[in-house]
Amino acid sequence: MEYKQTELKKGIKLHTINTDKFKTNLISIFITTKLNREDVTKNAVISAVLRRGSKTMPSQEEISKQMEEMYGASFDCGLDKTGDNQVLKFYLETVNDNFLPQKGEDMLKTSMEKLLEIVFNPYIENESFKPEYVEQEKNNIKQRIEGKIDNKARYALDRCIEEMYKNEPFGLYKFGYVEDLESIDGKSLYEYYQELINTCKIDIFVSGMIEDDINQLVTTNENIEKLKERTPKYVVPKELNKNLPEQENVITESMEVTQGKLILGLDVRLDKEDLRYDALIYNSILGGSANSKMFQNVREKAHLAYVASSTYLRYKNNIFVNCGIEIGNYEKALELIRQQIEDMKRGDFTEEDLQNAKKGMIAAIKTIDDEQDTGITYYFGQELSESYISVQEYMDKIEQVKIENVVHIAENVAIDTVYFLRD
Repeated sequence: MEYKQTELKKGIKLHTINTDKFKTNLISIFITTKLNREDVTKNAVISAVLRRGSKTMPSQEEISKQMEEMYGASFDCGLDKTGDNQVLKFYLETVNDNFLPQKGEDMLKTSMEKLLEIVFNPYIENESFKPEYVEQEKNNIKQRIEGKIDNKARYALDRCIEEMYKNEPFGLYKFGYVEDLESIDGKSLYEYYQELINTCKIDIFVSGMIEDDINQLVTTNENIEKLKERTPKYVVPKELNKNLPEQENVITESMEVTQGKLILGLDVRLDKEDLRYDALIYNSILGGSANSKMFQNVREKAHLAYVASSTYLRYKNNIFVNCGIEIGNYEKALELIRQQIEDMKRGDFTEEDLQNAKKGMIAAIKTIDDEQDTGITYYFGQELSESYISVQEYMDKIEQVKIENVVHIAENVAIDTVYFLRD
């Protein structure tokens, strides 16, 4: 897997991942902009409206027809919250030219042209997105926002984040807010879209067996040519030397649930970027694996949780502990979770725990190039955080973590928010 990046224009980059592991090429376009309340809902609607049609493919039916003619190519789009940024994502996967039934076709060129058109040359009527498309997608977004309570575990995590980051960008819901949908119409949305694509960070990824002329192919595309240079408006997620909370914020919310959802939001203070590898191992030992203290002590031994795990969010240097519990076990479960966090500070874990955590992490890292989208996600994360490291170097960094490094992380962890969803 050979990774390269090229700046096409200021604020616009092409990233290539040359690999012969797959019979397909995957092209991804990421549009990154700062999270803010004013625009978060508009960005969600734009990501949905763009898939509805482009200049020469004015409907979803026409896009689907074109994909079928491209040997069953697949097109998809999505929306992410990455640190204090909102990312609009577009994907097109096609058969690599070497595996086409007829030689001489340039499927990579065709694919690139189609995806760039969908993202940068949308279907427009009278200087406006098609009103019908906008209203339909507004309704779809509304249903998605209102339906977020259906997945109680995800809802509880989102609410914990919302409370931890109240009045801050990261606390915003990535699909926006129902009350902001009403003011959105086709004309104002198109005006905002034009501003967005000429000010945001744009990253184009191509993964597969790629020819040397890929740079020229993208650079000379008419949709890239019309884009302006920009100093992109996005946030490089570092989050170093954050102040640890002096007291916990405890939130209890009632809803019709059969199982309680207990989320603890922890702040992690790091004074340099390299300590995130230590933080990854800390999280793995605390709750990130089946060998973890959370899983073994809270779930298996004490039988206080159906689910007991933790996740490290490196873009904000947070760890979120997630437990599904009997509602009556709240106090016992919370006390035992606190004990695990304190035990880590005392170094109450073994060399075997450390090695198991390393093995698990390295096994996960080795799968990065097993799927094209995970490879793209890995390098895009590096691009956003401006910390470039090869997969091998990543594994080497994990291997170098020692017990004292993990204890140092543990000493710089504090509970910020306790969120409990109950009946």
